[in-house]
Amino acid sequence: MKNLLNKFFKDESGATAIEYGLIAALVSVAIIGGVTTIGSESAESFTTVGTAITAANDA
Repeated sequence: MKNLLNKFFKDESGATAIEYGLIAALVSVAIIGGVTTIGSESAESFTTVGTAITAANDA
């Protein structure tokens, strides 16, 4: 029984999966942050272009 417990505590194969999960979570947070920033900047640009087109049509 003692050998089985020692073998269980020395086994690190699950740690690798957890590390990959943490890396995937960090990458997804970075992607979400970048897309959010780019999305809001794009929305401002489209609003500016839309306003200019509307003003050109009214003139």
